This record gives sequence, structure tokens and C-alpha cells, in this order.
Amino acid sequence: MAQRKNASNVSNASKQKFRPACTPEARENQLISLAVDLAEKQLREGTASSQVITHYLKLGSTKEKIEKEILEKQKDLIEAKTENLKAAQRIEELYNKALDAMKSYSGHSDEDE
Repeated sequence: MAQRKNASNVSNASKQKFRPACTPEARENQLISLAVDLAEKQLREGTASSQVITHYLKLGSTKEKIEKEILEKQKDLIEAKTENLKAAQRIEELYNKALDAMKSYSGHSDEDE
């Protein structure tokens, strides 16, 4: 009986209506959620294809975890480089303002040069 309740809960969850997505990204997330739910149902019932089984086995592998970690580190590195470039631009602006201020204090101006 417990299996019947679980099976009916899964089928009820799969028939659940989603509200319309506001963006393409939200719609994509809805579809991914549905696909994962279906894959889970197939795995539980023993009807999953070899591709589905292989996909989830790969997700749990050490190699996949390392590759995911590498991607996260690369993302962090790109963000750090972007921040570094922005900081360098701000410093350059400050140097230019300081030079302009020093020129005006010393009596030199751009018109004199």
C-alpha cells in the first residue's frame, strides 16, 4: 500500500500546474525541473533508459565534481580579474585628477602648454 501512495504522490506532483513563466530562463528552469522529476520517477520504477542512468552516474563521479569545482574557480577568477580592471581604471582616474589638481596649484594649466 505504501508504494501505491508514493506512486500516486509522484503522479500528482507530475500533473501539478505551473504558473506561466515570466522569462525564458524561468521557463527553462520549469522544463528542467519536469525532466529531473521524470528521470527520478523512471529511476525509482526501474524503467530509466541507459542514457538517464549514465547521466546521473556521471553527475556523482569524482571527475564530474572536480570539473564542476574547476568551473567555479574559473568563474571566481574571471570575476576577480574584472574587479581588478575596474579598480585599475578608478586608480587611473584618481591619478589624472591628482595631476590636474597639482597643475592648477602650481600655476600651470592645459592652456599654457
